[in-house]
Amino acid sequence: MTAPSVAKRPVKAEHVWGRFGVYGFLFFVALFFLLPLYVMLVTSFKSMDEIRLGLIFALPQNFSLDAWIKAWTSACTGLDCTGLQVGFFNSVKILIPSVILSILFGAVNGYALSFWRVKGANVLFACLLMGSFIPYQVFIYPLVRFYAQAGIYGSLPGIVLTHIIFGMPVMTLLFRNYYMGLPMELFKAARIDGAGFWKIFFAIILPMSVPITIVAVIMQVTAIWNDFLLGLVFAGRDNLPMTVQLNNIVNTTTGERAYNVNMAATILTSLVPLVVYLVSGRWFVRGIASGAVKG
Repeated sequence: MTAPSVAKRPVKAEHVWGRFGVYGFLFFVALFFLLPLYVMLVTSFKSMDEIRLGLIFALPQNFSLDAWIKAWTSACTGLDCTGLQVGFFNSVKILIPSVILSILFGAVNGYALSFWRVKGANVLFACLLMGSFIPYQVFIYPLVRFYAQAGIYGSLPGIVLTHIIFGMPVMTLLFRNYYMGLPMELFKAARIDGAGFWKIFFAIILPMSVPITIVAVIMQVTAIWNDFLLGLVFAGRDNLPMTVQLNNIVNTTTGERAYNVNMAATILTSLVPLVVYLVSGRWFVRGIASGAVKG
């Protein structure tokens, strides 16, 4: 016997038009945000003679990587003409310890506030939560005075400590909300077996934190790499991050303003967070869906 055929439900006209409207809206939104990137890309591959023609949307007639090479190796930031490469390595030196330590401290704080529930934990969490919403510009002058007294102002440890301090409230909130969704029975069973604070954290809690850790890494990498103000104030002349170097290149007043070099330098500066999003974007969504907004 043949299986009875199932009649297909007719698609209503309003559903078709609704879907067409949604896709049309998304197309124009994507076009709106991608158009500046297109202009930056095509401008970075043009010579200055082509740029002076004013055809910003036209493709380059003579494709060239000279602007990219100059932006990386020899673009001038005032009297210093070493390009973005110095700022890139400075940003890497700032980024790695800042991301690792801020996430580690945030995870420990979230774990302690979620499972151990010590006296005054709610008050401490409220203070951390409030700290995440206070503009960090308010704390700049007191930190400058404190760092100067401690002898770390304008140094690599100073800028790393700054990013850890300002990243800890958000990381604590993120991990605390995630851990609140984990079963308390695991923690109680580990306590019955005699495991202590650090044993439970490293053996049980941390392996279960992969989704939210990926979310935290993406957030911290983006925030720290794109930071300008803290790097300008606390890093010192020898540790200026890539964003500060980019500002110095774009705003230099010596010689001709090379728009192709400026565009290439801007894209080079944004490559790291862009690559992070492209590589781990789906993990970011999974981490959010698995509990990043619980609690």
